[in-house]
Amino acid sequence: MPVNEESGAIVFIVDDDASVRDSLRWLIESVQLPVQCFATAQDFLDGYKNQQTGCVVLDVRMPGLSGLDLQEELQQQNFVLPVIIITGHADVPMAVRAFKSGVFDFIEKPFNDQHLIDRIQQAIEKSRSQKVSIQRRQDARDRLQKLSSREKQVLDCIVAGCSNKTMARELDISVKTIETHRANLMSKIEAGSVSELVRIALLAERSKED
Repeated sequence: MPVNEESGAIVFIVDDDASVRDSLRWLIESVQLPVQCFATAQDFLDGYKNQQTGCVVLDVRMPGLSGLDLQEELQQQNFVLPVIIITGHADVPMAVRAFKSGVFDFIEKPFNDQHLIDRIQQAIEKSRSQKVSIQRRQDARDRLQKLSSREKQVLDCIVAGCSNKTMARELDISVKTIETHRANLMSKIEAGSVSELVRIALLAERSKED
């Protein structure tokens, strides 16, 4: 679906050429997308707030930090927004470096306006999907925080596929106590089934890795 300003998405333009910034702003705002412009990579790093939906469009050659330097810095910071690099000075090593650093796309000038808009729309859709995934993982982690240390041990055993008898033996408690812990943790996590319980536990584990 088309993405517009009601989605909360912002397109960040980072380019040292004022005429390019103005041209890109006009193009992107023509499809009702809000834009914020920065003249240098450092300006972007200093001025960026925790925006969760949108994308970054940046040039490669800029004073100070280059576009590729900025992308690599953002990757180290676990930056969530997709990055589109545009350049009039592309070569194979540059493209390889860009994609290895996780850019969403690498577009050479001169580019087709509609192609750039399409890729920006797709990048924003990706950011929206990522936002939903992040929220789900955080929700799963928050649910697990409600569990006692013993309930977390029981949950780990459930995820590992252990039977109640096996859990009772490994944790040195009775099967009845295991059943009580299972019922309690199902209630605390608000899981309607064991499969949902496992899904939530795995999502929470992924949240820790992130």
